[in-house]
Amino acid sequence: MTSPKQKSKSSQSSRRTKRKSGSTSRASQPRRVALAKVKDDLSRYLRLAESEEVVITRHGRPAGVLIGFASEDDWFDYRLEHHPEFLRRIQKARRDIAAGRGTRLEDVLT
Repeated sequence: MTSPKQKSKSSQSSRRTKRKSGSTSRASQPRRVALAKVKDDLSRYLRLAESEEVVITRHGRPAGVLIGFASEDDWFDYRLEHHPEFLRRIQKARRDIAAGRGTRLEDVLT
């Protein structure tokens, strides 16, 4: 004869595996929000977009991405990272360095 099963003293939520700090498991799945919800509460989703990517869906399909900026510096960095002329200059500089045409830091500092 088996003994009756004892009820767990821990709550259901405490038995769930907890995400470790710094885990990227959430980062791989951006938050998906219907366009109608975003239109109804845009300021909320802009605040949310400061810390995570928000994919806006139309009829259940991805239609766009909402990107928020926590500061003016974040906005500047985003603009710089996506500026075509800046990207071309970086690409040219990398080719020059690979071809041995770069300038050594020591030569610049003296």
